[in-house]
Amino acid sequence: MWRASVLTLFPGMFPGPLGLSLAGDALARGVFSIETHDIREHGLGRHRAVDDAPAGGGPGMVLRADVLAAALDAVAPRSDARPRFLMSPRGARLTQALARDLAAGAGVVLVCGRFEGVDERVIEGRGLTEISIGDYILSGGEIAAMTLLDACVRLLPGVMGKAESGGDESFETGLLEYPHYTRPREWEGRAIPPVLLSGDHARVRAWRDAEALRLTRERRPDLVEDRAGASPGSPPQRPRG
Repeated sequence: MWRASVLTLFPGMFPGPLGLSLAGDALARGVFSIETHDIREHGLGRHRAVDDAPAGGGPGMVLRADVLAAALDAVAPRSDARPRFLMSPRGARLTQALARDLAAGAGVVLVCGRFEGVDERVIEGRGLTEISIGDYILSGGEIAAMTLLDACVRLLPGVMGKAESGGDESFETGLLEYPHYTRPREWEGRAIPPVLLSGDHARVRAWRDAEALRLTRERRPDLVEDRAGASPGSPPQRPRG
């Protein structure tokens, strides 16, 4: 079983959307598990304090190193080989290659930050790799953690109906996905491209490849540049942690 351990101040947010659709079915069948752990259980004093004012001054509060370390040690001792991630806007970008790499492993340990941030010492002391889902700020790491989990879970064996379903998706080949069409053959004056109705599989594949390249050049030229610069057979890079 692929196992995810999530450390959060809001365990009630999980499994959230991961309890529905294909992921929810896989969760019910035991293909993967999500274990949530309330960081506040390791808080200090009568009020279970988990944060304190930032050293050096400034607005907001910072999640304490001693509290978060105690939570991590209880959930994932050093013998636990699963990678540990802190959901953070300053982290490395989550990619499809990383999701596929993680899905092939035993699972992940995810820390959902809150407040102004997390004490840097626990990031270093517990080997947390910071990971980001995009260049924007969320109220906390929970939604980002769900995004990472969904990207991984859908790749686990037995989750998607057909193993080949994900083969042509955006980013799997380094390009965005080609356009899709279905019935009716014509809608509001727009017809399905004739090549898709030809029954010629070679022509269909050539059209799809050309459309994927066209869309990528138009919308994500950086991907075309990355693809051109990558050496053939280069393995996907995985952040250390």
